[in-house]
Amino acid sequence: MYEPLVSVITPTYNCGAFIAKTIESVQAQTYTNWEMLIVDDCSTDDTREVVAAYADKDSRIHYTCLEHNSGAAVARTTAMQQAKGAFMAFLDSDDLWMPDKLEKQLAFMREKNYAFTCTAYEQIDENGSPIHKIIRSPQKISYNRLLLDCPVGNSTVMYNVEKMGKFQVPNIRKRNDDALWLTMLKKEPYIYGMPDVFMQYRIRSQSISSNKLSLIRYHWKLYRKIEHLSVPRSAFHVCFWGFLKVFHIK
Repeated sequence: MYEPLVSVITPTYNCGAFIAKTIESVQAQTYTNWEMLIVDDCSTDDTREVVAAYADKDSRIHYTCLEHNSGAAVARTTAMQQAKGAFMAFLDSDDLWMPDKLEKQLAFMREKNYAFTCTAYEQIDENGSPIHKIIRSPQKISYNRLLLDCPVGNSTVMYNVEKMGKFQVPNIRKRNDDALWLTMLKKEPYIYGMPDVFMQYRIRSQSISSNKLSLIRYHWKLYRKIEHLSVPRSAFHVCFWGFLKVFHIK
C-alpha cells in the first residue's frame, strides 16, 4: 500500500529541556515515512544543539532558525511552507506522541475519507508524569463549535494537504493554533475526532498558554480582528470561555 509522506510541523522556542523527548516520540512512530520540520524562533537556550544531535543522525529531521524572534505563528507558517508531505501533523516541541499515533490516525483518515482530524489526549506534568486527566475530542467539530472553547489538542491534529492545500497561520502571538483551525474550517466543514489517546500534553508553569487571565485579550483579538465577529458575539465568546476556565468545565 502507498505510504504518503507525513510532514510533522514543530515550532519551538527555548525548549531545550523538552524537545529531545518530543523528537524521540516521532522517531518511535510505527509509521516511518515522515519528515520533521523544526523551526526555531531564535531560542536563547541550547535548543539548537539538542536538535542538531538528532538531525545529524536522522535525515528526516530538518532544523531552521528564524532570523528574528517573530512568534509561534511565523515559526509554524515557515514549517508549513517547507513541508513536502501529502499530510501534515502538528506537534509542539514539549508534547509527546504515542508510538502508533501516525499509523492509526492516517488509517482512520483514509478509511473514512476524512481530510481533517484530531484525537483525544492526556495531560502530563512538567516532568513528564501523567496527572490522570484525559481530554476527549467530540466526534466532529464545526466552525461554530470550535469558537466556543476549541476542544482540539494542537499536537493531535493531522490534515490532508492534497485535499485542503496549504495555509498561513494568522499572526497572533497566542491562540494562533485556534486561529489556524478556524481558517481551515472555512474550507473543510468539520474536524473529525478520534476517541483514542495518541498525545501527551505537557503542562508547564512558564508556558505561553499557562496564564489564563492574560489570554483574554488574545481571545478578543481572535474573535474581533482575525474572525471579524460582531462586538456582542465576540463578548459572548470571551465570557463563555472565561466561564469554562473559572469553573474548570471541559
